[in-house]
Amino acid sequence: MYLTGKWIDLIYKVATGSLKTRLIVAPIVGLCFFSFIALFIFLSFTTDRFFGMPKISWHPWSQLIGDVLVIAGFFLMALSIAYFIRVRGTPVPFSPPPRLLTTGPYRFARNPMVTGIFMQLFGLGIACGSISLAFIFTPLLIAINVWELKNVEEPELVRRLGQDYVEYRKRVPMFFPICIKK
Repeated sequence: MYLTGKWIDLIYKVATGSLKTRLIVAPIVGLCFFSFIALFIFLSFTTDRFFGMPKISWHPWSQLIGDVLVIAGFFLMALSIAYFIRVRGTPVPFSPPPRLLTTGPYRFARNPMVTGIFMQLFGLGIACGSISLAFIFTPLLIAINVWELKNVEEPELVRRLGQDYVEYRKRVPMFFPICIKK
């Protein structure tokens, strides 16, 4: 708990600090996040080879389903990033928009960019036939993101945005817009 509190304080300090600091920190954190995802992809393919796991094969549907998920996930991720940029922020918690974003894909999920990444990883696993990417590493990444969002990002958002974020969090699901509460 002590370490997560320090991490929350650091995010808050940078997010509410100078533009210069945000411009330096945000790309570094973004690069680390995408490097982490690349590591998961590498580890999943290595795991498949090491354990001789069979390939997912719903020929020809595997490739089609995987490609559709990758393209849809990329579109959702890009659209989410565009909405952040439009209000002068980035998806990186260290350089967020100055106000709560609840339009576009953010009406349906609090983290649509991450939902898009999950879709891409699952789709890549299906398209490439990787059991470990589709059914081990993607769910593991989801679990890690849920933990990080619940224990670090969301407490910082409540601290920075207050009651507006609390109400938004009650109304909108974290990743998957299964149902929207009114």
